[in-house]
Amino acid sequence: QVQLVESGGGLVQAGGSLRLSCAASGRTFSSRGMGWFRQAPGKEREFVARISASGGSTSYADSVKGRFTISRDNAKNTVYLQMNSLKPEDTAVYYCAFRSALVGPYDYWGQGTQVTVSS
Repeated sequence: QVQLVESGGGLVQAGGSLRLSCAASGRTFSSRGMGWFRQAPGKEREFVARISASGGSTSYADSVKGRFTISRDNAKNTVYLQMNSLKPEDTAVYYCAFRSALVGPYDYWGQGTQVTVSS
């Protein structure tokens, strides 16, 4: 079993920054990829960023590329999402996700943290 707990959300003005954290339990954290997703009101959940088990490989949605940075600290079982130059359209509930298998869908999700960007 893996438990994920996100934190760091809040209200910020456009152009500001936030750093989200996702603390994970479980022995396999450091051997699996992690991801961040978000869901805005009335919209489907969408991919934001992913990071490999070692942290050496990352990828981003086009909408956040150059503004968001995903990273991880395997010693702390934590993955981060640094969000800079925030825009009102970044407003959403942000979720971290864990993939227990080497391939396939993410099968563990956190409870989400709200990010609200005011114009």
